[in-house]
Amino acid sequence: MKNILLLSSLLSLLTSCLPESKTKRLTYQNIVIISDMSSRLDNKPQKDTAEIKKILDYFVNECVKPGEKIGDKSAISFSTSKNIISLIDIGKIKNLGEKQQFVNSTGKYKKSGLDQKIKDFKHKVVETYSNTKQPGLDLISILIDKIKNESIIKNNNFLINGIDTTYIDFENHIKIFTDGYLEYYGKSDNDQFYFGNPEIIKIRDICRSKGINISEALEQNESLRLPPYKESKFKNINLHILETHQRDKNEELQKYDNGIGLRDNEILEAVWSLWAEESGFKSFKWEVY
Repeated sequence: MKNILLLSSLLSLLTSCLPESKTKRLTYQNIVIISDMSSRLDNKPQKDTAEIKKILDYFVNECVKPGEKIGDKSAISFSTSKNIISLIDIGKIKNLGEKQQFVNSTGKYKKSGLDQKIKDFKHKVVETYSNTKQPGLDLISILIDKIKNESIIKNNNFLINGIDTTYIDFENHIKIFTDGYLEYYGKSDNDQFYFGNPEIIKIRDICRSKGINISEALEQNESLRLPPYKESKFKNINLHILETHQRDKNEELQKYDNGIGLRDNEILEAVWSLWAEESGFKSFKWEVY
């Protein structure tokens, strides 16, 4: 009995001398910019490039923080519906010393570091907007394909160092530059994710005839909604729609064709928001600028 008690005491003493395991959680940003290069760009003075510049400034000053932050893994990309035009992925540089030289544009990266990559990124954005024009496209189908088949979303992971664990989390933000209208050629063949003027008018007429708001009209009439699409990756994505044109607003006269509560933007926001919620996205934002 004495031997058992002695052994138990020794084990307790040894255990108390062991260092406690530590856990740490680090969060990085993954910003994916997708531009709808359709005829919407002819409808209004183009503001996308100025807004994308703001996003790039945010990426540098708030995410990567050259000269201040160490070991960042954030990423930013720009693409059209077809392909990726520009990508900066800090996480691809594994060596910490090399990473900091790139971020701070020093050493061997003095002329090819983050400063230059940001300039190149901005140039490619302007060039793309100047030279690219695509017809109306099935934007939601393209979005789903990109998420499922292209490596634009980053997954959370962890690193183990001895008894310590570091959790690496990514905030995935997909920012779509569009006008919110979901119109494309071939509606007669496939109208699954089509939502344009006729659909907007239908919702507006129901609201007026029944004296209800947009949310109530969508709740009572399932046929007016966009069909939800379930994809496991959606739960890790913050979806942003950046709207740049409202057809029922006369810019010259600064007046709307419809009253508050029934305007195009309000209907489109409600339809997109409901689709994102029912499809399982982490969050949704409709951003007018």
